[in-house]
Amino acid sequence: MAVKELIDLSLQELLEKEKTLRKELFNLRFQAATGHIENPNRFKEVRREIARVLTLVGIKQEKGES
Repeated sequence: MAVKELIDLSLQELLEKEKTLRKELFNLRFQAATGHIENPNRFKEVRREIARVLTLVGIKQEKGES
């Protein structure tokens, strides 16, 4: 998801997005452990997306947005 799209999301939507991404990361780790991972490069993408979301959550909390 592009940063421009993430900026438009509310704080609650960003927190939901983070939860979804963390579940995906867990599933990727599980697939890697079992040897059935289709796209190992997705690890890096998901971790970066989580970082982007958390950065925006911090900014929105600092500004007092909801």
